[in-house]
Amino acid sequence: MAAIGNRGTVTEAAGFKVEEDVNRLRGAMKGAGTDEAAVIEVLARRSIAQRQRIKEAYKQTVGKDLTDDLQGELTGNFENVVLGLLMTAPVYDAYELRNAMKGAGTEEAALIDILASRTSAEIRAITAVYIKDYGKNLEEDIDGDTSGMFQRVLVSLLTAGRDESNTVDEAQAVKDAKDIYEAGEARWGTDEVKFLTVLCVRNRNHLLQVFKEYQKISGRDIEDSIKREMSGSLENVFLAIVKCLKNKPAFFAERLYKSMKGLGTTDSVLIRIMVARAEIDMLDIKTEFLKAYGKTLHSFIKGDTSGDYRKILLELCGE
Repeated sequence: MAAIGNRGTVTEAAGFKVEEDVNRLRGAMKGAGTDEAAVIEVLARRSIAQRQRIKEAYKQTVGKDLTDDLQGELTGNFENVVLGLLMTAPVYDAYELRNAMKGAGTEEAALIDILASRTSAEIRAITAVYIKDYGKNLEEDIDGDTSGMFQRVLVSLLTAGRDESNTVDEAQAVKDAKDIYEAGEARWGTDEVKFLTVLCVRNRNHLLQVFKEYQKISGRDIEDSIKREMSGSLENVFLAIVKCLKNKPAFFAERLYKSMKGLGTTDSVLIRIMVARAEIDMLDIKTEFLKAYGKTLHSFIKGDTSGDYRKILLELCGE
């Protein structure tokens, strides 16, 4: 029943009584209109494991699916948050990936945000859920929806083959840094495969050393070189990989900031990160957000959203 991470704003609710929660949700949907406040209070303040218990108990008691019932009652962004909260982490990620590729066009941001930031174990779980829920192979769907080097990077991330150890091979780190330098800054045109081989395969500690060596050799941060050497989705995925390796909460803080700054809000990004990270590292994301932008994530969400959508996001954000 424990939370899936230990740096989340959403933790296991103490004194959890599943029957009471089911009754509150039933009451919230009775008659005309919906008591959204009750839905927020129950679902945003329970852990994923507790929400799964609520879903099971609801089905036993009511003989209907809680997701279906809520879907019939709610609309818009608020509905999207609530439905996300009712899924386990790999189910939600698989659902987001599927939605990113459904219909015309592809939401590359979703593919990048998820595949560049999840651990190997998480990616394996997503792949298994994807086949089970959609009867399709995730790699084949990504193959069909993307192309070129961008596709190859995503497929490489999907293999979940990154070295999981903590060992740093100093000599190899120097060689890796040289290889990347010679594949990019030091030549006309860019050999992207070299970047892929190093960035998608080596372990995190080793890569942090590679980035230091790269700075020494080239006089630049690896991120600056990627920006100079690449463009579009390929640039975005390599940058996401590097940023997640350096500091994952800071990566998510930046994604949240960009989803809200300026005119309009990219709700798909805002919702995906708030739902997916609430139980894992939202406390750290909030710290990084304040550090980078001098304002709280809470104040940004408050100023950028409204209604029940705002209320549930602020509940997931915490003060």
